[in-house]
Amino acid sequence: MHDLITFFQTNATLVIANPIAFMTFAVLFGGGGFIVGRYFLTERIANLESRIARRDDEIEALKIGRKRKPEEPSLIPIKGTSAIENDATPLLGQWPDRRRPGTLSAPPRQRRS
Repeated sequence: MHDLITFFQTNATLVIANPIAFMTFAVLFGGGGFIVGRYFLTERIANLESRIARRDDEIEALKIGRKRKPEEPSLIPIKGTSAIENDATPLLGQWPDRRRPGTLSAPPRQRRS
């Protein structure tokens, strides 16, 4: 921006001498830049608008889905299901004794040769 101001300051006499030519070029280049920018950004704007519309549709579908969830019956049978098998559970709070007969609970000592 500072460069543009210094450009106008150095060429002020030329701009003042020919204001109609300066305004004509300013309108042509400004309008042309606007049209070219609008052309390149139209696709991006349309893409963003379609994404917004799709998200609105997804939000509505999720709201409708939440309302339907409690009405549908559960697909998982409740009776007869268990997350723990009966063989692995301890009986009356005691773990089964899995020690081998004749061995100690301490680790074996290594022999020196």
